[in-house]
Amino acid sequence: SHCCLPELNRSEIDITTKFLGKSLGAPLLISSMTGGTPQARTINFRLAEVAQHYKLAMGVGSQRVAVENSQVGDTFAVRSLAPDILLFANLGAVQLNYSYGVDECLKIIELLTADALILHLNPLQECIQSNGDTNFKGLLDKINNLCHKLPVPVIAKEVGNGISARMAKELLAAGVKVIDVAGAGGTSWAKVESERALNSQQRRLGQTFADWGEPTAECITSIRAIAPNIPLIASGGLRNGLDAAKAIALGADISGLAWPFLQAAAESTAAVDALVQLLIAEISTVLFCTGNATLTQLQQSNALQKLA
Repeated sequence: SHCCLPELNRSEIDITTKFLGKSLGAPLLISSMTGGTPQARTINFRLAEVAQHYKLAMGVGSQRVAVENSQVGDTFAVRSLAPDILLFANLGAVQLNYSYGVDECLKIIELLTADALILHLNPLQECIQSNGDTNFKGLLDKINNLCHKLPVPVIAKEVGNGISARMAKELLAAGVKVIDVAGAGGTSWAKVESERALNSQQRRLGQTFADWGEPTAECITSIRAIAPNIPLIASGGLRNGLDAAKAIALGADISGLAWPFLQAAAESTAAVDALVQLLIAEISTVLFCTGNATLTQLQQSNALQKLA
């Protein structure tokens, strides 16, 4: 609830945090989006430059294309621009059932000098895609094997349909260290794939499932209830600093945004910088107007329950 007398100096509010052992200037992740094309390279480089300046975490888009064509690897290789950031490599988990293994994962981790590997889970998207990869059988065992052989932690991430507490429990038991809920409420890949469909059947299938999934807030609270201490990322429909702060108040450690960053990065590095300044101002304002000096206090205060 709103605090009309915060008893704080806004300039002293601290929104820094630590995640996977690295210090972040704000509890923000530039969520995985793109790679593999000249335009994607420009976008990734602009994002990385700003992430370095503000000490934000960043994920890249699926690197499958870089495994299959090494010439596009440089569209993801942002480490030289952002030597200090928390940086995540990214691959579709289902590729482990399509000849990918430890070697391919090591390759994409090394390409970025990544701090962690995102395995994204996208069963619905694969169903709508023309010739999608829909054999998810036995995947949990392969994820388990991979988690125990990689030198970096594995992050399990949905792509906009959410991860339930039951699924999170299975993934954590398999060795996954971080959950990124990527809940429903943001970009619908079923809808995107229906727009790209090659026939009316696929188009209609995508339209039917356009709103399918677990809402982000529900994912955060249910996972936090069964796993109080795991590193937890909120994403899926977060569009501003108020959304990011609400997600943290509900129990997430950091909040991931994609669409706002994509829009800004398509424009210029300056636009990305301006967006981050705004997000930081919004998060700081939430803390100030709820009477909390730090993110930990915000989580402990239940201050946003009426606003969430």
